[in-house]
Amino acid sequence: MAIGWKGVFPAVTTQLREDLSIDLADTQRVVDDLINDGVTGVIALGTVGENNSLEFEEKVQVLAAIVEAVNGRVPVVTGTSEFDTRRAVRYAQAAEKAGADGLMLLPPMVYVTKPHELVNHFKGVAQQTGLPIMLYNNPPAYRTVIDKEVLSALVDVKNIVAVKESAPDTRRFTDFRNEFGDRYTLFAGLDDVALEGLYLGAQGWVSGLTNAFPKESVELVKAFERGDHAKAMEIYRWFMPLLHLDAEHDLVQSIKLAEQVMGRGSERVLPPRYVLEGERRAQVIAMVEKAAATRPDLTVAAAA
Repeated sequence: MAIGWKGVFPAVTTQLREDLSIDLADTQRVVDDLINDGVTGVIALGTVGENNSLEFEEKVQVLAAIVEAVNGRVPVVTGTSEFDTRRAVRYAQAAEKAGADGLMLLPPMVYVTKPHELVNHFKGVAQQTGLPIMLYNNPPAYRTVIDKEVLSALVDVKNIVAVKESAPDTRRFTDFRNEFGDRYTLFAGLDDVALEGLYLGAQGWVSGLTNAFPKESVELVKAFERGDHAKAMEIYRWFMPLLHLDAEHDLVQSIKLAEQVMGRGSERVLPPRYVLEGERRAQVIAMVEKAAATRPDLTVAAAA
């Protein structure tokens, strides 16, 4: 499937049984529910999908199950998050064989690369797959910056086509547009600056909290696209307390707990993560319940 690279791409969760084994059937159900609620694509095995807590074989199994569930209805882009280039190439090729439509490629984990090392990592993966690639920039999490120097060195790599921008500094959207025009499609990747990203040139949104509130997420982007800025702002302001969770280190636990409160999935996570406890757990539950009780009216927006 050709990827449209626009709209809402939730970073879907990997569902687990009580013994923390992977529940492929429930993962498929969660993805199917999201598609039925209108998402434009899915990110399999991103941060929220607990990529780095899974073995290679488990990743391929989860991806294959998601591809099967999606059945060509929307694009499937898979996180490619490995320690080194060899492992990233191995997974990229397995993902292509499993039916993924694209890759969301991260910098190498643990080791903080110099710019030329980062460029070579991205090139090394891109040259070994025919899939289109979205690079994932998240300096607070990975201590590596995909800056203009790096992107300039990758301009001629045809299958590197998009950038997921998760730095909190929204000026980067404008800087990239000014420097590269439309060479790279930009995605907002940090939930609580998503609307700012759209206003500054992002074509889509890779989202975590969409797992709990997909219809509102989809309508937020649709309202922006049709120029209904009042409705987009109304939804965004309602959503913002939850969107802030995406910027915290416990985002996976918080998003999966929100999913559970909304009856969409389970909060269970793989070690080294553990489910939220005490005051933090109560805080997140209260936030989700308040959001559910005050949901914006989407009927008028949908008919506009």
